[in-house]
Amino acid sequence: MACGSCGTSPAGCKSNGSCGTGSCNRMNVYDWLVNLPLGDAESSCRVVEVSFNQGSRKEFYRNSSLQYFEKGELISVEGVGGFDVGEVSLTGELVRVQLKKKGVDENNPEIKKILRRSTDRDIEQWQQQKAREKDALIRSRAIARNLKLEMKLAEVEFQADGKKGTFFYTADDRVDFRELIKVLAGEFKVKVEMRQIGIRQEAAKVGGIGSCGRELCCATWLSDFKSVTTTAARYQNLSINQTKLSGQCGRLKCCLNYELDTYLDALQHFPDNADALETTKGVAFLIKKDIFRNLMWYTLPDSSKHYPLTIKRVKEIKQLNSRGERVEELGAVDVTTGKPKEVEPTFVDVVGQISLKNLEKNDRRRRDQQKQQRQGGGRDNQPQQRGAQQGKPQQARPQQGQGQTPQQQNRQQQSQNRPQGPKPNTPQGGQQQNKPQQQQRPQQGAQQKGGGQPQQQRPQQNRPLQQNRPTINKPQQKPPEKGEDNRES
Repeated sequence: MACGSCGTSPAGCKSNGSCGTGSCNRMNVYDWLVNLPLGDAESSCRVVEVSFNQGSRKEFYRNSSLQYFEKGELISVEGVGGFDVGEVSLTGELVRVQLKKKGVDENNPEIKKILRRSTDRDIEQWQQQKAREKDALIRSRAIARNLKLEMKLAEVEFQADGKKGTFFYTADDRVDFRELIKVLAGEFKVKVEMRQIGIRQEAAKVGGIGSCGRELCCATWLSDFKSVTTTAARYQNLSINQTKLSGQCGRLKCCLNYELDTYLDALQHFPDNADALETTKGVAFLIKKDIFRNLMWYTLPDSSKHYPLTIKRVKEIKQLNSRGERVEELGAVDVTTGKPKEVEPTFVDVVGQISLKNLEKNDRRRRDQQKQQRQGGGRDNQPQQRGAQQGKPQQARPQQGQGQTPQQQNRQQQSQNRPQGPKPNTPQGGQQQNKPQQQQRPQQGAQQKGGGQPQQQRPQQNRPLQQNRPTINKPQQKPPEKGEDNRES
């Protein structure tokens, strides 16, 4: 039967699922065995589950006439002194599962019977009685307030023929409602039945949206309510905040019990009696346990830091403490990588320990050492005179390879391998005349091993390597004074 009363779409939800209003499909059960053929019709279940008042109440009725009823059909069943109209919510083999779950015997003779499919007359009377329920609830609450009764009426349900009315209420203590029954019976002309329910059952009848953004579990599928304590929140490392842990009924949320068994299984691997660890810095106290990363968080009394320790490390510290030994470091690990943390460098005040005079002395000493190394190199630091270039004998130089750096030796070897010949733009005889001193190359010819005669300059031929090099215009520099190094770096 399609539902057209909700506002999900113009045609209603058509009983295909929850419409989000918490009314037409409350406490709905999907019959996944409805299309399976049965071999023996005599052995099939003859009990039908029927829901009343839009799924807030369900009862079992026997199908003695062996009629076939589909889910969602309206049927007329036995009532108190008359008949009542309900909706078929479950048929077939799944009814036996529900009977076993609620502890009801299938062959119990006290189970009421199904009379017939609801006629138009039955449905009309049923709708008239449903229209009276809202006004009756308001009037009954006013009567209870006038009688000064400590109770709260949650819902009123009338039978389809209007001969009986059931009043659901909640109360903390025992209530004497004998006078209330007399007043209600005279007011509504029905047989009154008072039924006490709990706070959670009241929230299920009212319905609503939870903090998770979905319909309340008690209003959609949860029917068995178990006690919930703050111990379940402590096992799951939740802050004991009453406003966050409470549902719309004012009690602790039922969902706190959903993952409790998983947490209890995971906590079996954690060591017991590890609330305090003795260290040289003091006693470290346990803050929380992280079962997802297998870490235990501790803190020291004189520190605001939290130290995550592995289960293995905590067991090692407990063994040392049992032998009377104290550890110096807890051995905290990095939460992201799971590896031990690096020791953080401590702050040291070095103001006044370092002066600029010490830095200047070190810099001056380093420059002196570099100057001595350059003066002791393999080249003569004295500037060449022009007379030496015009035929005067040159001074004796150290032999090849003595007192020279590897870079200087390579440069000397390259100059010896070049072809010798007269230079262009030079007079015959190979002498250079009136050229700047920075353009003159230091002569690379070293004194021969056999004699001390100076070498004569040979006319240099065309040097292709020098012609291919790009020329760089360097600014002319003053000739260096005596005692300074005039080598090209």
